Amino acid sequence: MTFENPLVLNRRAALAGLAAPALLSLAAAPAGARDAKALPAPPPFHRFALGRLTITVLSDGGAMVDGPWPIVGEDRPPEEVERLMVENLLPSKRFWPGFSPVVIDDGKTRTLVDTGNGADGFIPRPAAGRLVESLRAAGYAPDDIDLVALTHGHVDHIGGVMEAGAPVFPKARYAIGAVEHAFWSDPARLGAAEGSNELKSAKLFMKTFPALADRTTLLKPGQDAAPGVAALAAHGHTPGHLAFHIENEGKRLLLWGDCAHHEVASLAHPEWSAFFDMDKEEGKATRARIYDMAAADRLPVLGYHTSFPSLGFVARQGSGFRWIPETYQLAE
Repeated sequence: MTFENPLVLNRRAALAGLAAPALLSLAAAPAGARDAKALPAPPPFHRFALGRLTITVLSDGGAMVDGPWPIVGEDRPPEEVERLMVENLLPSKRFWPGFSPVVIDDGKTRTLVDTGNGADGFIPRPAAGRLVESLRAAGYAPDDIDLVALTHGHVDHIGGVMEAGAPVFPKARYAIGAVEHAFWSDPARLGAAEGSNELKSAKLFMKTFPALADRTTLLKPGQDAAPGVAALAAHGHTPGHLAFHIENEGKRLLLWGDCAHHEVASLAHPEWSAFFDMDKEEGKATRARIYDMAAADRLPVLGYHTSFPSLGFVARQGSGFRWIPETYQLAE
């Protein structure tokens, strides 16, 4: 039996009077799935300083969905993951993932890392695909973006690159891992299972990036996408998945892309298999390495799918790790 997409959204419109947009269905609900609740929309952006940089985290939207099992812990009994949620005062079978692109502004160059779901992403509009709306709320226009750097080629990261066949960020250059670009450009990807995230991502990638070839830089780990924005290998989730290390005036920040899909389950058990990892074992090794680095170096972290504003720290806890949401650590 093939289990293609564990995220199932409500078919009904959002409850009257709430700020959240209507939630639309992605796929037929698996047996036992409960309807999603409409929730108040998160703030459109969160801003802080890092040295002389201005960092703006943007909300692309989102919804309460089924999980975190099997998105996290697909190789474990559901009850084990549910028990971990209850122990952490969270719903056992529901969670609200973040979708959090980031603008890095040094006063000269504005770099956007990842572009959200767009019109054709993982979570449909109007629940998500709200990047431009949030960007404008933060005081930026699409023309203000000089560089779009991408952690990887999944639809919820590249969906906002193009809209109706035209670049959303008309003046921008693009940067993506060379391995990642080659993988999603390969026509063999079109042989993936119908309805799978891989096939949807491949189709969107092949529709989007050929037109941007003359504006695209292919990165290797260790290279800078922009001054002070260095690519780090974080393979496993996809073959060329990258994290980005930001440094300015001695201040550091780690953008780890999809190294976690849930701030409790992913960190407590980096050895648990992740549904959307394309190489399960490499994904486990990457999580352990990246979490250990973040904890050892006491790095602030932007985790794309952790709860908005997706900003926090990592600490060791037993044989795993724990996520500590940022409160005022970066206020100095």
